[in-house]
Amino acid sequence: MAKLEFHRNDRPTVGVELELGLLDAQTLALTSAYGRLGDWLAAEGHEPGDTSWYKPELMQSVLEINTGVCATIGEVEKDLRGKLAIVEPACDALGLCLWWGASHPFSSWLDQKISPGERYEMLVNLLQETARRLVTFGLHVHVGVDSGDKAVMICDRIMRHLPTLLSLSVSSPYWEGRQTGLHSYRSKIMEGLPTAGLPTQMRNWSEYVWLVNHMVETGFINTIREIWWDVRPHNNFGTVEVRVCDMPGSLPDTLGLAALIQCLVKALSDKIDNGTYQSESHPMMVQQNKWRAARFGNQARLVDTITYQSAPASAMVERLVNLLVPTARELECLGYLEHCLEMAHRPSMAQRQLDLIAETKNVREAVRQLVRTARISPSS
Repeated sequence: MAKLEFHRNDRPTVGVELELGLLDAQTLALTSAYGRLGDWLAAEGHEPGDTSWYKPELMQSVLEINTGVCATIGEVEKDLRGKLAIVEPACDALGLCLWWGASHPFSSWLDQKISPGERYEMLVNLLQETARRLVTFGLHVHVGVDSGDKAVMICDRIMRHLPTLLSLSVSSPYWEGRQTGLHSYRSKIMEGLPTAGLPTQMRNWSEYVWLVNHMVETGFINTIREIWWDVRPHNNFGTVEVRVCDMPGSLPDTLGLAALIQCLVKALSDKIDNGTYQSESHPMMVQQNKWRAARFGNQARLVDTITYQSAPASAMVERLVNLLVPTARELECLGYLEHCLEMAHRPSMAQRQLDLIAETKNVREAVRQLVRTARISPSS
């Protein structure tokens, strides 16, 4: 069996990946324009010739923007604002704009083009329509931890909180131009993949390595990169990677969620170091909470998987934020963390889409307003 080495981090560093939709500025529909935008950024980017901070995804209508390794959420904000200040004018020059949301209100997956490359061709050949439907956009947050065993233990312990994170981020109420009745339809699309959704429960790094190796050796996956769980250890980066969130509707919401995730991983890590009994959350309870979060967003009633008491998602967020205040002070992100309280009590991005489309009775005008609101720099 192949050995997977976990590249440890001595501090709870944080890295953020944004998946943003590329829209035609006139029609507001998704457009397969990554090639044009990528060429422009390669010439005009962060530093000329530096292409490490953005990348394609499976669909050509997606731009992924990655931060560097940051010590604080304040550094994440500075990093992302600098990169968006490059991307937004580039989009303006090319007749494009950015979509902050996890699905598009009216564009069809049937119209999207697959990105060129052997890996993408292989994925589509293997997964067929379940891959071609992946016209969705998510937020991924990496937090550094100091061992593979720790990473696996945190993945297990954080699972009960994933529905709460999803309830704050929901932004995909539409699919194929239809109102789905769900606030996170993206989560259901992702669950259609054979190695996505909630992870299996594991006890240590050795068990995770065994599982990955056997998945490869039996032909279920080709590489470790084909494990798309809602949370997973990342051996190359030495992180716990939380992937459950829809793409939030703005940069401030993104930073709030990143702060909540960094604090949560750090607090769980500290508990493990100090010695704690692991109270197991039944996987079915977590699954049911995730369904409620996907269905109702921040209006969901979630069940505490330890006490079995039901409470509004907003109350779960308040409880979690209050518990994490000391950690947030230590990590210098208290203001960002407290933004999650605002997110819990105001309409979610999914609800804002629903309300704006109902108010304007014009889906394109609603998309135009949401795109304009999400910009971090003035229009040219």
